[in-house]
Amino acid sequence: MFPPQQSIDLDLAALSGICGSISIACWIVVFSPQIIKNFQLSSADGLSIKFLVIWLAGDVFNILGGVLQGVLPTMLILAVYYTFADIVLIGQVFYYRGFTLSDHSPAAENGHTVTNGDHERRPLLHEDVVTAPPSRDEPTGHDGERRYTSFSQLDGAHLSPVTPLREPLGPESDAPYKSSKSTSLLKTIILNIGAVLMVCGAGILGWWLSQNGHRSHHHHHHHHQPKHSHVPDYPEYDAWGQFFGYVCAALYLGSRLPQIKLNYDNKSCEGLSFLFFLFACLGNLTFDISIFAYDPTPVCVEGGGVGLCGTGEAKEIYLRYLGVNTSWIIGSFGCLLLDLVVFAQFFMYRKEESLADLEEEEWAVHGDAR
Repeated sequence: MFPPQQSIDLDLAALSGICGSISIACWIVVFSPQIIKNFQLSSADGLSIKFLVIWLAGDVFNILGGVLQGVLPTMLILAVYYTFADIVLIGQVFYYRGFTLSDHSPAAENGHTVTNGDHERRPLLHEDVVTAPPSRDEPTGHDGERRYTSFSQLDGAHLSPVTPLREPLGPESDAPYKSSKSTSLLKTIILNIGAVLMVCGAGILGWWLSQNGHRSHHHHHHHHQPKHSHVPDYPEYDAWGQFFGYVCAALYLGSRLPQIKLNYDNKSCEGLSFLFFLFACLGNLTFDISIFAYDPTPVCVEGGGVGLCGTGEAKEIYLRYLGVNTSWIIGSFGCLLLDLVVFAQFFMYRKEESLADLEEEEWAVHGDAR
């Protein structure tokens, strides 16, 4: 890997600054979609508590490593903010699920969990039960309610032994269902794209305001202070800072695994906010770009003055800078790859859930025939 050329200093600085600002904007809002979704569902069953607890531990080590290694104050403030947001999510899980570190509520483990809407959508007869007319003393409702049905209430066609009581959905009755699903998917895509564009726009605007403020400040003090340039610090290693940084990276990477496993076990991503992982993905990507777009020339001194690089000096500084930030690069890039796995699960299980919803819709439409 080679350091950037001096001919693109301004463009490189702008790229690093813009990506850094977008990353900050993403991390500011990343938790909001999931917190809101939990409130809307009055449930946090889609979240792995182990995922959140390990992520919280990673944020704590992120703060420790950042303080010792001397990262930007903005990153430390964000790390503290992440910690409080993690606590809010963990609090939601404990509130809705009870104080447990298990990813399955006690009711679910006993086979009695009923998610929102299940009472309205669950078929009265399971697939392994032969469809038959309900008897007069057989409960057909939920919660012990008994509903009495006589053969005189059934359609005459259903009294024939060769005619099933539940008719399959035809293409005509299936069309409205598919249409509503397509409309809902399109609306979700538009809203997600709009949210991402707004956050990216906020990040770019923040960078632009910061640049203008810096120039205005420099112009105001130009005639009142001795002329000098601010020289960035030479990248230095801190042993404890590096140790905590690598522990943080390991925890961040490990945090995704329980969530991926929970999605796989449930064959569903229901209860998870797509924007939660989308903003995390975008934040990690832009964070890595902002690091790789580092410009080493302002630190150079061997070329006869500040900003003048000697032979191989820029490359040495650039590689040293990457070395100092390797743990943060590994953590963010590794999480980016694992978040892509979660994205794949969203799309994989969406198809399976659509088929399951279609079967449940079939039961709902023809439930009166039983």
